[in-house]
Amino acid sequence: MTRKRRSFSSEFKLEAASLVLDQGYSIAEAGRSLDVGETILRRWVQQLQQEREGTTPASKALTPEQQRIQELEARINRLEREKAILKKATTLLMQDELERTR
Repeated sequence: MTRKRRSFSSEFKLEAASLVLDQGYSIAEAGRSLDVGETILRRWVQQLQQEREGTTPASKALTPEQQRIQELEARINRLEREKAILKKATTLLMQDELERTR
């Protein structure tokens, strides 16, 4: 029998990690009370610590500030790709125009 993989919201992860970091619970205590494995809770705690230090995580961010940073970085990447496409299109159009005038 296969066990379904659970998914947790960013808010839940943030609250769970905050129990350990801010309220003094041990990882084992918090894991038991939330019915979450210690390994995953330990990852969330480490991620929250890194985010509070200003490091943007590779996975989905927990804190609203880091989530905003990730959204803005994604937007920048998209705009840079669009800019590169427009540059290539302009180059091709200019080449066609030069060939017609010769």
